[in-house]
Amino acid sequence: MAGAAVSISTAARYLLLRGYTSRRPPFASVRPPALPLRVPLSSLHSGTQSEAGVTKGEVEGSEIIFLGTGTSEGIPRVSCLTNPSKTCPVCSKATEAGNKNRRRNTSILIRHVTASGTSNILVDAGKFFYHSALQWFPIYGLRTIDAVVITHSHADAIGGLDDLRDWTNNVQPHIPIYVAQRDFEVMQKTHYYLVDTSVVLPGAAVSELQFNIIKEEPFTVHNLKVTPLPVWHGPGYRSLGFRFGDVCYISDASEIPEETYELMYNCDLLVLDALRPDRSSTTHFGLPKALVEVRKIKPKRTLFTGMMHLMDHDKVNEDLLKLKETEGLDVQLSYDGLRVPVSL
Repeated sequence: MAGAAVSISTAARYLLLRGYTSRRPPFASVRPPALPLRVPLSSLHSGTQSEAGVTKGEVEGSEIIFLGTGTSEGIPRVSCLTNPSKTCPVCSKATEAGNKNRRRNTSILIRHVTASGTSNILVDAGKFFYHSALQWFPIYGLRTIDAVVITHSHADAIGGLDDLRDWTNNVQPHIPIYVAQRDFEVMQKTHYYLVDTSVVLPGAAVSELQFNIIKEEPFTVHNLKVTPLPVWHGPGYRSLGFRFGDVCYISDASEIPEETYELMYNCDLLVLDALRPDRSSTTHFGLPKALVEVRKIKPKRTLFTGMMHLMDHDKVNEDLLKLKETEGLDVQLSYDGLRVPVSL
């Protein structure tokens, strides 16, 4: 049965001593852009965001909200801002209010609207999750987190699990977490006190999380069918993308196995990893490789995510718009705070 609940022994408290060697970039802290609009994809190339026209919490149907679209260290980089030569134009632009180059850890929130009610399903809670929620939740009228689905166990995907305590202490009794076994085993080390709350001292309030182990097969979260999309995030490191209705989301990938392509057939919106403009890295698609994948998957629309500071929002989107004229490809960079209506 997909999503079976897990009960953990108190021995988990000792696993932290064994260390955590997952590959992850250093920590940084950034501030995101100001108020974005719920806009059609055709307007995504605009480099700044106006506060005019934003209706707080207004929503007519299901949508995805991009809480973060950057790398693990975020944009801007402190090292770029403190460099006396100021040689990084993207990081400099990212300090401007409303600039779309300002990016936090990749994450989306799915607002699933049905006749019986609305569910807020979060995909990943990374190191900057609290800061993303602090900005976008009040603006978009978000309060509950009805589930969290995890793509992988690097810090930019699970580093914010501790911050979920604000919800379970003040909004709701608990939050279900859907995670692969391999990533759950990492959480037993990095977040041992959330996995086994018996180690917590009386009176100390931590996140109340219900862990559900998922396999590489469809499962259901609040009446929404979720289909895992297995990918490689570097040699030998398995990560998951997910399909929700007509939306395919792959935030961290260096290779897509052949069997995964079949799961993305007839995809309406593809959200795909694209780290840098020139080439791929060991663990992430670069833009050239990401475009190859788009041509193979053939979605109706594509939004790229996970961009580093070499990806200038305006310049890259201007180039991508030309592909619509020459190849009919509807491809653009996403940005933090973007809302996109979707069919689920």
